Amino acid sequence: MIGILGGTFDPVHYGHLRPALDVFQSLGLERLSFVPLRVAVHRPQPQASSEARLAMLEAAIEGQAGFAVDPRELRRQTPSYTHETLMSLRDELGSRRSLCLLIGADAFAGFLSWYRPMEILELAHLVVMCRPGYDPASEPAPHRLYRERGCEDAADLRALPAGRIQLRDVTQLGISSTRIRRLIAEGGSPRYLLPDPVLDYIERTGLYRSNHGF
Repeated sequence: MIGILGGTFDPVHYGHLRPALDVFQSLGLERLSFVPLRVAVHRPQPQASSEARLAMLEAAIEGQAGFAVDPRELRRQTPSYTHETLMSLRDELGSRRSLCLLIGADAFAGFLSWYRPMEILELAHLVVMCRPGYDPASEPAPHRLYRERGCEDAADLRALPAGRIQLRDVTQLGISSTRIRRLIAEGGSPRYLLPDPVLDYIERTGLYRSNHGF
């Protein structure tokens, strides 16, 4: 069973990494790939270059067995649509491999507004990373979808290649890339918000400092 987690990762921090590890371990994934996007669709465009974000991700996960970085979206000039990324992955994995798309609860709330959401579910399972006690009924539209496709056991995801939705409690860390960039631009230190190898890269390159255009 393969997992993927997309995002700008501008920069990657513990708020990305710890929930990803929670899911990786609780589902017993073979591999979890971080997929940095190039052209954002539902959020502001990343500030750091594709090369910088890729380097930070690689530094962040070095030594973590089962974690990988997948740069396929960085090679595309067009907007990063999840449907197209999953189609590309299916071409490589085949149609029978179980594939899990990790998303946050906020993203799940807007999932039906995504590009081809029902086709996404034909390509992958949704694993919703949420706080303990999260109730999908708080989001009426995706709650209806969850009633139809929700499951609770990891074995249910392994049994099929795609199509199910599962909620997974994860460690909630109040860290944001926006806050980290602002802190650096103002001359502060983001230490303990992100891995030291990522901080070392930022300090070595001067990334996110005010003279870099924040």
